[in-house]
Amino acid sequence: MATKVIMPQMGESIAEGTVVRWFKKVGDSVERDETLFEISTDKVDTEVPSPASGILTQILVEENQTVEVNTVVAVIDGTAESPEPAGGAETAGKPTAGSTPSRPGISEKAGKARTSPLVRRLAREHGIDLSLIRGTGEGGRIAKNDIETYLARQGAAPRPSAPVAAPSAKPARGRPAPLRFDGPAKTVPMTTMRHQIAQHMVASRRTSAHVTTVFEVEMTRIVETQSRFASEFERRNRLKLTFTPFIIRGVVEALREFPVLNASVEGANIVYHRDIHVGVAVALEEGLIVPIIKNAQERSFLSVAREVQDLAERARKKRLSVDEVQGGTFTVTNPGVFGGLFGTPIIHQPQAAILGVGTIEKRPVIRDDSIAIRSMAYLALSFDHRIVDGAAADQFMARLKQTLENWQEPVIQAAKG
Repeated sequence: MATKVIMPQMGESIAEGTVVRWFKKVGDSVERDETLFEISTDKVDTEVPSPASGILTQILVEENQTVEVNTVVAVIDGTAESPEPAGGAETAGKPTAGSTPSRPGISEKAGKARTSPLVRRLAREHGIDLSLIRGTGEGGRIAKNDIETYLARQGAAPRPSAPVAAPSAKPARGRPAPLRFDGPAKTVPMTTMRHQIAQHMVASRRTSAHVTTVFEVEMTRIVETQSRFASEFERRNRLKLTFTPFIIRGVVEALREFPVLNASVEGANIVYHRDIHVGVAVALEEGLIVPIIKNAQERSFLSVAREVQDLAERARKKRLSVDEVQGGTFTVTNPGVFGGLFGTPIIHQPQAAILGVGTIEKRPVIRDDSIAIRSMAYLALSFDHRIVDGAAADQFMARLKQTLENWQEPVIQAAKG
């Protein structure tokens, strides 16, 4: 039986990917889950495993070609018999016996300078204006070798990506590239990533009945816990103690009690998920990506903290796997890291809710009829009113508020495990 290998979708806002390298050639045998090829997108570079065992009978997309997601890129024959050519107008081809090369399905949406995600990333790393480069690919498309040729002429050698620094209290990540104006205004086409984000956000607003509820939460105990144990936690685990794992652990406890928030809609059905897969939004230069902490209900505080840092660092290095950006059941986004008090986040489809975490700051509050200074934050929950009633949403938030304000989990004890 022939198995079609497709270009995977690395997150909802990804529309295309570039085949960087094939690890097998036509005629080679391949085992299921063995690395088959490497891809690059605007957000993720990753190696893709084979979906089946058999003989690689066709490679339909050449190295450095860019195609849209779900395009058939290869065919594996489990019976070692040559299948019929797959994909037609939806695939791009590498010549095989009795065939001629073709390049249908290749995305040409990158504006005047037609490029792949890999080329755009190299251009950003070297500060290159792609409009100055003449592409040697089909139709003037700029390829990786064009970038290298340009750098050689300029007397610069290609350099690897710079290491990602550990998050700071006031990170610069997610900052858009500066604009250079030649006149009173500058018009540029949307990047593929930005276009897909726009479509996804509009579709979400059109799909779900969005309602947002905002709770003010005292974070004093968590701030004190973080301050008290940060040095010891980092010494033991070589890991910074941030506020994010506190939030996620609180979310997990609240979702256990109110599973309607850990649900999704499929047609006329509500799907309640047993496992809690928490997505954590990570800001990138050209948009954002939401890697997933799988089975968060089974994880300790330390495990969550490690996963948050690992996923965020690899997201910024574009080193996430396909599985790590799919299958979330609830999302946490943190505009507070940039100083935002609160927002009204858009639900990450097909989930039922998303939590926005505002900045933690000291404010005067009333305690026992007296003015006191406490560390406070606003938490905003956007939920799908089709399946979540306001009462359930507020009860969920009240449970989360209770957990965070009366934090009990011993961070260092959890670290020992």
